Amino acid sequence: MINLVYNEMLKLTGKRKLLVVTLIIAVLISLFTYAQYRQGMENLKRFGNVDWRTAVQQQISNWENRLNSGRVPEASRAELQIRIAQQQYYLDADVNPALPGAPTFVRNFVENATTLLLPLMMMVIASDLVSSEHSAGTVKVLLTRPVRRWRILLSKYLALTLAVSFIVMMFGLLSALISGIVFGFQGWGAPVLTGFSASGTELDASRVHSLPQWQYIAMEMGLAWFVSLVVATLSFMLSVLIRSTAAGMGIMLACLIAGVILKEMVASWESAKYLFMVNLELIDYLEDAAPPIEGMSLGFSLLVLLAWGAAGLLVSFISFTRRDVY
Repeated sequence: MINLVYNEMLKLTGKRKLLVVTLIIAVLISLFTYAQYRQGMENLKRFGNVDWRTAVQQQISNWENRLNSGRVPEASRAELQIRIAQQQYYLDADVNPALPGAPTFVRNFVENATTLLLPLMMMVIASDLVSSEHSAGTVKVLLTRPVRRWRILLSKYLALTLAVSFIVMMFGLLSALISGIVFGFQGWGAPVLTGFSASGTELDASRVHSLPQWQYIAMEMGLAWFVSLVVATLSFMLSVLIRSTAAGMGIMLACLIAGVILKEMVASWESAKYLFMVNLELIDYLEDAAPPIEGMSLGFSLLVLLAWGAAGLLVSFISFTRRDVY
């Protein structure tokens, strides 16, 4: 099995996919770091060196103005009211929620990348692991080897798991390194408040506790890895079922984009909470944001994603082991 996995990793590195994905991530992180730096300079130029408490109070004021404008959808109103209460809690606890430095950039960037950026990178890696064997004409040789088919597919999936882990690790390291060069590396031990819970528009802070920022980021990275692996598994399933790599990538891309759209529209569609793409934003639960659908929680979303991933893996093995060679 080790030799099979090694062979699959050679295929991945031979196609230079891991290198390309790493370069893409590095370029995007650099762009976002530069954009945040320019925004910070612009704010400094316009408002001067504003104390963080003043900045948080201004943000609260802006959100309150949006609520009073009457143009905010009901679902967004509830989330804004919760955000206002959270920021007010940070003020009362004298904790800066956006302490400048690489850790804060990493924390925010990982949160925003889990919905679309990281899943897209996993889709690129996983979508042709099996379908490429058809396009290259090597599928007959692969399926007639004196090795059980399930072992061949398992070696591909283990190689995919290693690739996913490598990409997520590089994502975190490059985020910290590139942003640290610009913003500095201070703030890893800064407190982050978590444990808020929401009931409607009311915020319950009775279970709020403080975590050092490095530990909070480690939790985020773990959830990002889990989401990435589930998306990679489903892309892997499409690679087994569909011979066309482009078709498989198109289906997964449509699902991911649909998830972004549905998040803003599914508040009244309760059964949508069982769709995998609606449950990808696991890190929002750490941020204690209001769930997109009433009744969703971190545990619920983890179970839904686990079920989708297990089902995708089961379908992949059944299809691959029973496929005719022609």
